Amino acid sequence: MFERIRMRGKVTVRVLDATGNVKRRKPGLIRKLLKLPGKKMEVVNHNIVTSQGDALLADWISDVPTKTIIDGANGYIEVGTGWSGISPKNNTACNTATGARKIMDAGYPMTKGAFGAADDNVTVYRATFAAGDLNVSGIDEAALMNHLTVGDCLAYAQVTPEVNVTVNDTLQIEWEITFLGS
Repeated sequence: MFERIRMRGKVTVRVLDATGNVKRRKPGLIRKLLKLPGKKMEVVNHNIVTSQGDALLADWISDVPTKTIIDGANGYIEVGTGWSGISPKNNTACNTATGARKIMDAGYPMTKGAFGAADDNVTVYRATFAAGDLNVSGIDEAALMNHLTVGDCLAYAQVTPEVNVTVNDTLQIEWEITFLGS
């Protein structure tokens, strides 16, 4: 019997205004003509589990893990402006990191569903960059890391379309990794 284990992931990036609502982009020409508001600054993209991520997962399920696990005390999300599309599987962090890595929100990571129920094979990570943490245009990449300054990259994602965050905005990144056996 041959079994294959696969992982897939998605990253949801939200820019929230000072009142906690999802911020809107400036409307394009068609939306202006139709008097429609701009699209919400909430994007969902797929991620790639990096080469380091593959090794981290193998280490974490071994009898005596040697690498830091991504948990509530050691899980961070980094954002950047340097997506290049060149070999994302080998990325060890964002190409052009901006701001400081942000630790997981309280209660994260967590499984999306209770054991034995739907989505019990999905791990959810979430970090929130509060207002004042960032003032950056063109955020187009994110990395899920296991250390504040150095460390290993479990997963990497392109953020498209890119998002702009002002000093008054909050950036929330939610990362889901689904484990599948086949």
